[in-house]
Amino acid sequence: MRSGCWVVAWLALAGCVFAQTSPTAGHGTLLRVKVHGGTLEGNLDGDSPDRDVSIYLPPSYSAEKHRRYPVVYVLHGFTDDDEAWNSPATPHFIKLPAVMDAALAKGDAREMILVMPNAYTRFQGSMYSRSVTVGDWEGFITSDLVSWVDRHYRTIPTAASRGLAGHSMGGYGTMRIGMKHPEVFSSIYLLSPCCMSASALARGSPQAMAKLEAIRTVEDVQKGDFLTKAVFASAAAWSPNPKNPPFFLDLPVKDGQPQPQVDAKFAANAPLAMIDQYIPELKRLHAIAFDAGSRDEPIASTVRQLDRILTAYGIPHEFQIYEGNHIDHIAERVGTKMLPFFSKNLAFPRARR
Repeated sequence: MRSGCWVVAWLALAGCVFAQTSPTAGHGTLLRVKVHGGTLEGNLDGDSPDRDVSIYLPPSYSAEKHRRYPVVYVLHGFTDDDEAWNSPATPHFIKLPAVMDAALAKGDAREMILVMPNAYTRFQGSMYSRSVTVGDWEGFITSDLVSWVDRHYRTIPTAASRGLAGHSMGGYGTMRIGMKHPEVFSSIYLLSPCCMSASALARGSPQAMAKLEAIRTVEDVQKGDFLTKAVFASAAAWSPNPKNPPFFLDLPVKDGQPQPQVDAKFAANAPLAMIDQYIPELKRLHAIAFDAGSRDEPIASTVRQLDRILTAYGIPHEFQIYEGNHIDHIAERVGTKMLPFFSKNLAFPRARR
């Protein structure tokens, strides 16, 4: 796991590791803390259950001691981590605190707390799923993390004041978790969500499958191409096997032959395959939105399919295909679409008279 330290000042607050800055006019405070995940204990990947979490506190947080704030939980993508999205020292396609500060300055967003856990694992991504191999990431997000944040910060501890959003693998996690847990989150926003359909989880070419079977060590996985890494991460999440060391997973190919039962497990974890089971829960959500770049296939196609399914069930939602690829407009979309969406749909404290 990436260590990710941008220490400037130590905090006395229990559980906090460090803060990036002190708030100034128009700028929030960035913290990085450790949160223990009881739901992640004993995972066969050997990943620590003590997770780094980046937390953005809005500009007024330190001055207005009695004010409470809605919280948006943001999930990063595969091979990504919370440091890349938040640390000013790490070049990346988005810096979430700067985007939030700019949206506040423009009047496009209201003050809220932003929380991003580090889901970078042995195989570079948890898929925000649950298995004995990767651990129960669904439980970590919905229980361990939410309860920890509510205990340590002045949140509004109700679903009406909690949002869930994510990019790519994080968009997948947002849909997977959001449609199961309307009692925790009331509004969800998917940015270019990956892995939404069974067809998007296909094994790939025979050459690609041969590469998978050539992997012998974690170091081999780290040196592999993107598809190799993605299949191993997906298998750890969706086709775990506690009797199959050293990776404790089943790949969709064995001895050169496709493994239909593994394909079926992958497909069963596709949100568009699960969605009909969770229509009552989706109808309980206050607001749903999602988007994707027109040049981001197959993701754009699966997002269109999600739009058709929700429309057929009469579930209100916002949806857009914009000109772009998988990452080139994400900072803009977060600032001009996602943050205003939560500012409009989350429950904020009533203004004092």
